[in-house]
Amino acid sequence: MDTIVCDWQIVTVKDNGQVLWGICVEDKSFRFGNGDYICTSKLVEIKPKKNLIKTASGSIYKVVGDGKKAIVELCDFELLRNGFNPQQIKALKTTSHRH
Repeated sequence: MDTIVCDWQIVTVKDNGQVLWGICVEDKSFRFGNGDYICTSKLVEIKPKKNLIKTASGSIYKVVGDGKKAIVELCDFELLRNGFNPQQIKALKTTSHRH
């Protein structure tokens, strides 16, 4: 496993499976810098006792600390891929509905 992630969340994208969203602590593959957000491809395996998560693209992530679970609509997936966490997406939707 090359990438360690903190402040992580298992995000269910409605009608499209689950992804891992978190902040990079260390990445030996040099795809991510320390502190960068990560939004993975679809999850295929979660090993909670080992804190390991495997994605459809074959990447394995080690998660540290307590994680959260969240749900986003498929239409909001691009926001997730662009760095917004699920709580920020929810806040944006709440704000945009007030106007």
